[in-house]
Amino acid sequence: MAKEWGYASHNGPEHWHELYPIAKGDNQSPIELHTKDIKHDPSLQPWSASYDPGSAKTILNNGKTCRVVFDDTYDRSMLRGGPLSGPYRLRQFHLHWGSSDDHGSEHTVDGVKYAAELHLVHWNPKYNTFGEALKQPDGIAVVGIFLKIGREKGEFQILLDALDKVKTKGKEAPFTHFDPSCLFPACRDYWTYHGSFTTPPCEECIVWLLLKEPMTVSSDQMAKLRSLFASAENEPPVPLVGNWRPPQPVKGRVVRASFK
Repeated sequence: MAKEWGYASHNGPEHWHELYPIAKGDNQSPIELHTKDIKHDPSLQPWSASYDPGSAKTILNNGKTCRVVFDDTYDRSMLRGGPLSGPYRLRQFHLHWGSSDDHGSEHTVDGVKYAAELHLVHWNPKYNTFGEALKQPDGIAVVGIFLKIGREKGEFQILLDALDKVKTKGKEAPFTHFDPSCLFPACRDYWTYHGSFTTPPCEECIVWLLLKEPMTVSSDQMAKLRSLFASAENEPPVPLVGNWRPPQPVKGRVVRASFK
């Protein structure tokens, strides 16, 4: 059994390339955004999401993150516009967070780290299967939303309340009738670039839409996220925290902004 990747010193991001060589590729994510170097691209369209709350299926603790899974067998919950050439289907969303409120996001903006980062993962149905989409440069579209500390967000609490059912690694529970667009900030401005998954195998198939405006959550809400365990029920408890990958080299890629 190959050693499992993770976020500890012995199997963390600096070791991933040993098992997954693409992790040292030219289009890796996340990256640090330097806003003074990012140009507004007037050709970038607004984006829109129309999600069917009935497509939400389950919430899962896989020991690396908590993930909400959607029915993506047909065009039910779709992302359109922005830098995308066609519609993309929502497959899942998950979060990355730190051990305290002052860090945890994967992308950083002018050196600023946010408390967490939410990733909504969509795939391009013109490739017929999710697996096939992973092999294409425009196969996947991820909307990234930063979480910053402030007042409590009621819609986010719906998700947090479900965490009690998936406290430990391997637990899964029904999670239905949820429209993740309730988590979107009012402002739809975004940055976009071509990158990768931020977890192994780190496939370079992602069109990123990173929202400029963060979602505000309370410190108590973040603490609830950190109450999950990376260990299974019958194992010594290991808190699930610090599940973020540090920024990777940009290597000449261009980041574009939808706004001035």
